Amino acid sequence: MKLGIMQPYFVPYLGYWQLMNAVDQYVIYDDVNYIKGGWINRNRILSNGKPVYFNLPVIGASPNKHINEIQVNINEKGMEKCLKTIQGCYSKAPQFDNIYPIMESIMLYKEENLAKFIKHSFEIICEYLDISTQLILSSELNKNVDLKAQDKVIHICEILQADEYYNAIGGQKLYSFDEFRNHGVELSFLKTNMKEYKQFKNEFVSGLSIIDLLMFNSKHECKTMLNDFELFGANYE
Repeated sequence: MKLGIMQPYFVPYLGYWQLMNAVDQYVIYDDVNYIKGGWINRNRILSNGKPVYFNLPVIGASPNKHINEIQVNINEKGMEKCLKTIQGCYSKAPQFDNIYPIMESIMLYKEENLAKFIKHSFEIICEYLDISTQLILSSELNKNVDLKAQDKVIHICEILQADEYYNAIGGQKLYSFDEFRNHGVELSFLKTNMKEYKQFKNEFVSGLSIIDLLMFNSKHECKTMLNDFELFGANYE
């Protein structure tokens, strides 16, 4: 069984979805500390040809709290303002009529728990992209909470009986191939091949939120991009 584990990010970039799609089970790491200024409740979209930050409004954000202890501000006026921002940026995009209702379903969801709110957004987009991976909140697993870093990841692999673990390429220095193998788990790193697509008549901006990719590409094109990655195992240097 292939397993992936990542913190919950708000409408993240393509590589996040590639990792999710490549595994059988995906653990949303919600019982770790919130990171201010990270990607947990914000991402970037395209506005007038330039990347701008798009924020999910939250209450009581603090690095001293776990992600699942942060509250989403589900005030309807605030969420409508967020939706108007999306509309202003993408109303003329080729897939706007298909994707805007998806964003409405995400932004108007009445869930205050940040981790559960983001999990729901994953479920909505997974349904559109035909991603069938099982999503699991790490806080719902019966595990040893005293373990940290690599030891905790291996522990989760053992709990869920995973024999393969996929991680984003940026985590190479955090994990040991030998240590995973000693616990019966093959470690691999996923590297995204980010190809350009047309963003109106602007110069291409890479690494934006999945919102951007969905707005400019058909469902078939998006699903093709989901499988455009490379996997590196123990022999990767």
